[in-house]
Amino acid sequence: MAAYGLYTHIASNRRRSILLLIGLFLLVYLMVFAGALAAEGFLRDAPLDIIVAAAVNDLIVALPFATIGTGLWIAFAWRFHQALIDKLTGGREVTREQEPRLHNLLENLCISRGITMPKLKVMENGALNAFATGLNEQQYSITVTSGLVGALDDAEIEAVLAHELTHIRNGDVRMLVIAVIIAGVISFFAELFFRFFFNWRGAPRASRSSSDRKGGGAAAIFIAIALVALAWLLSIVIRFALSRSREFLADAGAVELTKNADAMIVALRKIEGRGELPGVTSAVMEMCVDNPREGFADLFASHPSIERRVAALVEFVGGRDPGPLALPGQESGPEPAAAAAATENADVPIAAGPWAPPLPGAGLDPAGDRWGDRRS
Repeated sequence: MAAYGLYTHIASNRRRSILLLIGLFLLVYLMVFAGALAAEGFLRDAPLDIIVAAAVNDLIVALPFATIGTGLWIAFAWRFHQALIDKLTGGREVTREQEPRLHNLLENLCISRGITMPKLKVMENGALNAFATGLNEQQYSITVTSGLVGALDDAEIEAVLAHELTHIRNGDVRMLVIAVIIAGVISFFAELFFRFFFNWRGAPRASRSSSDRKGGGAAAIFIAIALVALAWLLSIVIRFALSRSREFLADAGAVELTKNADAMIVALRKIEGRGELPGVTSAVMEMCVDNPREGFADLFASHPSIERRVAALVEFVGGRDPGPLALPGQESGPEPAAAAAATENADVPIAAGPWAPPLPGAGLDPAGDRWGDRRS
């Protein structure tokens, strides 16, 4: 299990961020060429090679405008992405006076490693989740839900904050934001293209012309549609191609920061199955501690399962897994059968829960700390 501040991972993320930006421009140019190809196909009765040559000339003419437009888009996203996310999620920045508990926990973590403290935000939502955003030290922020604050104790919240700090330090946050920008640009232009195409009331001249020997116009339009679909698909693949190992690394980084593997494990178990943020886009969910939205049998899931993450912590840092947990007011956790099995085999009675006082002599290390706290 890699540790917090793994230099090879940080360097890799920096390279990936640069490659993603380069890829963004290439995909935009591909979209521009597809648009030029479709326009030439609509307007010309000519063989395909002539239409393609005309589209290439159009692309050369449009290159400066496409480059400037993409640069402006990136600049806008760079400056205002956090405001847009806050508008979408309802996150609000909090001060030490408003949230002394959260502020002190985060500040202590940052001081311990000489990290610039990010902004701290809270969103009023009963879900249990948190995420980090930003592209540089002036923009970095960590947002937690009110549900998370109410359900986790100090050690567990500290573990979640340390998880998000690791994402910031490792460059994961910057890379994810850039990937979201790419997907947004391509999706926007792809939607414009298809809206124009399917709302077109007249058939292409080339498709109506029997004198067109090679059906160049129709073929050009078909190729253009395929290129737009390819660009859109690549933008999606870029988002999901980001290694899910970043979550394992962030979990390990949280343990390295807090010296408390059990707190990270219990926090994950409490969050398990309770992290869905209604009305929030998939792009934001991909930045969260846990993303319960999955598809195609986990093929396109942005996060490893909680089970796998907990198993990794148990194996590599020696934490203890209490199994799926029930929160106060619930009769069972997300997976009652698994919780019952864990109760039979665990030293700590699951029914008591880590949010309640431990039973006499249960789950205590020789120093009397619940969950065997390893804090040093």
